[in-house]
Amino acid sequence: MGKGMDAIVQIKDRIALVTGASRGIGAATAQVLARRGVRVAVAGRTASDLENVVAGIRREGGQGLAVVCDVMDPDQVQRMVARVLEEWGRLDILVNNAGRGSPSVPVEEVSIEDWDHSLSLNLKSAFLCVRAVAPVMKRQGYGRIVIVSSLAGRFYGRMTAPHYGAAKAGLLGLTRNLAVELGPYGICVNAVVPSLALTPRLKAQIDALTEEARQRLLSGIPLRRLAEPEEVAAAIAFLASDDASYINGVSLDVNGGTYMA
Repeated sequence: MGKGMDAIVQIKDRIALVTGASRGIGAATAQVLARRGVRVAVAGRTASDLENVVAGIRREGGQGLAVVCDVMDPDQVQRMVARVLEEWGRLDILVNNAGRGSPSVPVEEVSIEDWDHSLSLNLKSAFLCVRAVAPVMKRQGYGRIVIVSSLAGRFYGRMTAPHYGAAKAGLLGLTRNLAVELGPYGICVNAVVPSLALTPRLKAQIDALTEEARQRLLSGIPLRRLAEPEEVAAAIAFLASDDASYINGVSLDVNGGTYMA
């Protein structure tokens, strides 16, 4: 991300919480928000990874806070939010990014355990986080909630299983309902819907493909390339800013033209 792009949307004097921020889109979002003047709490399950993200934020002059949390655990989610409030006294922005894809398998091979885990990690976690921050944002009369869904939930997943697509589709329904419920309190709720982004995990999968398979994958994208995590993060940062103050209940596609609503 160049300095010129970072200067487009400033979000100074705001406090953000980004879940699933150990790496990939979550880490990129934390860094992009910090560059725009936001104090950022990063949440995930691995303390060392979170501390690396915070260290990167601090090297660039920003303020960061690492909070270890399993967002599938309601008690841990409540403690996570309490920790942010203890540190900074308010919470303006929630980015629900926690989640993980499941390798593509036939539906008859999806176990009940895998189905339940995917919906808990990708969908229930967002509900738990919103439930925890909603009272805070209502008291403030201000909030920005950005939910990270997926093209798999908007359209279909090329490299993911049906339970992942179901969970990500559920996030879009959750976004619309929350936008109606929380809008009167000055809280905007929107979703970002990315296609495949070149996170370290996905890059390893792409590198393992044959050249023919890679070209076949890219041929379905009008821009003929995959997204960088920072490009998704920039869309999240926009929705988290006051430049998006009258945008509510929207699902913003970030997919290079793969799917056009």
